[in-house]
Amino acid sequence: MPKRILQGVVVSDACDKTVIVRVDRRVMHPVYKKYVTRSKKYAAHDEENRYRTGDAVQIEESRPLSKRKHWIVLGAATGVAPGLARRRARVAASEAEIDTGGTP
Repeated sequence: MPKRILQGVVVSDACDKTVIVRVDRRVMHPVYKKYVTRSKKYAAHDEENRYRTGDAVQIEESRPLSKRKHWIVLGAATGVAPGLARRRARVAASEAEIDTGGTP
């Protein structure tokens, strides 16, 4: 099963090697049919304490690192949808592998 990749904004960097990332999603209200923003906060591992409050980042699901921390910061968010650039790179690599007939 592929690891989930989410994109959000760092809301806290007070802990050592950990950032709290708020991920927003838009859902349609079942009765009023209006889009409502829902958010959830994730604790993510930031090994180098590189990201600060307000930075847009991408996080990836990982093994449990602590009681609350099950995500790792991949890097600063790009303008592309979360994980799309990595998926495109994987597809391009696999197509190149097929074209050359080699193994990775």
